[in-house]
Amino acid sequence: MKIIHFGHSCVLLETESARLLIDPGTFATGFETVRELDGVLITHQHPDHLDTTKLATLLLDNPNAALVVDEGSAAVTHDLGLAATVLMSGEHTEIAGTAVHVAGGRHAVIHDEVPVIANNGYVIGHGAFYHPGDSLVVPEQAIDVLGVPVAAPWLKTSEAIGFLRAVAPRTAVPIHEAVLSGTGVGLYGGLLTRFAPAGTGVIAPPHGELTEI
Repeated sequence: MKIIHFGHSCVLLETESARLLIDPGTFATGFETVRELDGVLITHQHPDHLDTTKLATLLLDNPNAALVVDEGSAAVTHDLGLAATVLMSGEHTEIAGTAVHVAGGRHAVIHDEVPVIANNGYVIGHGAFYHPGDSLVVPEQAIDVLGVPVAAPWLKTSEAIGFLRAVAPRTAVPIHEAVLSGTGVGLYGGLLTRFAPAGTGVIAPPHGELTEI
């Protein structure tokens, strides 16, 4: 598995058969120039996961890319004139020979007065990588590489650590970090490393650089 982290929740995955971009949002940079994509996956409709001003152009530059979205993002992509496959919790598809399975279905709670929207966690390649979006749903599959959110209005550090321990991947990649300063990114990454379960390594790929994990 090869990965490029474009910041926050946006990652490019290169499997043996597919190039998949997940969550090209407004807090990420550099994904706009990616080409030869087989798929673009959106976990949910919040702007930091779905940049409506750049998505249409990205797909225009990647005409063979399938767009996969959650039920809440479907209306957004429809309004943009984009054809998309809508998946819900427990459903799956295949993109360029790589399996994509949906875990979860709802966004984590931010506050009692903030509506809870749809959220897809994506298990790629039968467990090769798991991107939970804005949720801490533990998938049924064993996970090799986990994108673990580190900071958000809906997240406590103890919850992130508990999620990491529950999934217990071989490797954890910190994501959803754009709300932190540089010092904060290092602090949270250090906490994940310190409290990771036995056998789990924490790797933070340099921004925009292809990294084999």
